[in-house]
Amino acid sequence: MDLNILWFILVAVLFIGFFILEGFDYGVGILLPIMGKTDTERRVVINTVGPVWDGNEVWVLTAGGAIFAAFPHWYATLFSGFYLALFLMLVALIIRAVAFEYRSKAEDPKWRAWWDRGIVFGSLIPAILWGVALGNMLRGVPIDADMHYVGTFFDLLNPYAIIGGLTSLSMFLLHGAIFLNLKTSGELSERALHLTRRIGPVTTVMVAIFIVSTYLMTDSFSRLGVNPGPIPIASLGALFAAAYFVHIGRLGWAFLMTSVNIGLSVITIFMALFPRVMVSSLDPAWSLTIYNASSSPKTLTIMSIVALIFIPIVLAYQTWTYWVFRHRISIESELTY
Repeated sequence: MDLNILWFILVAVLFIGFFILEGFDYGVGILLPIMGKTDTERRVVINTVGPVWDGNEVWVLTAGGAIFAAFPHWYATLFSGFYLALFLMLVALIIRAVAFEYRSKAEDPKWRAWWDRGIVFGSLIPAILWGVALGNMLRGVPIDADMHYVGTFFDLLNPYAIIGGLTSLSMFLLHGAIFLNLKTSGELSERALHLTRRIGPVTTVMVAIFIVSTYLMTDSFSRLGVNPGPIPIASLGALFAAAYFVHIGRLGWAFLMTSVNIGLSVITIFMALFPRVMVSSLDPAWSLTIYNASSSPKTLTIMSIVALIFIPIVLAYQTWTYWVFRHRISIESELTY
């Protein structure tokens, strides 16, 4: 296989893993004040993701490193053009990480309340901005012939990108609500199920709007790229399947379906982009592709060997982590602890 295509696929796979795993992290963080009415309940909610949230973020770090090494021009244009948005996301993620670590350092309710707000803020902002970023990559941003972003921060706040941000937010909220149902018990589990049933229809509508908007507001399915065919429809169908499994009380299958929905959504976006990685709204000929934005063949070859060795190790370790922390968490266990 062409190594440029291989690394484009690998970057897509890394983002699929990141959005599936970190997606429920974001959802849990945003739902924290709704799910947790008392300090003990909030501790339970936080501890559902406590052992895994930082490991989940490794996926996006790896994806960023892969883009930097395999497609340096993509990395340079993306990070310079989206600088303010990515800086805001980084600040939010730092606040979130610090909040997870420092929340329990003091018994003062005000102390914990402020760190809880930090968790909500640090989960909400990335959940929106990832959708905004992907939306802009699909729709196109001002990129000149030298691969330089020549727009402003406000160029990124267009209707299509905002729809993308609201869609990613709703998807992660649903994913997180179902995860909380699986990881908690008693009243908390029932509360998560109630939230799941309220969020599900909103998410389905937002995904449908995003699909229609992609057809109407981008050139993804009419010009360059690969026609995704039934994949966007299958993504929407996965949400209907999730609703069915929620209705019959099979939340494990519902979580699998929201994971499928997220995965197929990312596949749709990358297939719609291919062979581009960023679309120029000034001139389609100035778009960045997997060829004009890539590293040398030698670099891609070395990276492929390294990836072949280390990715299975990372996958094995993370699988083991999830297996160790697979049990439900209850209020009683937190009080005992």
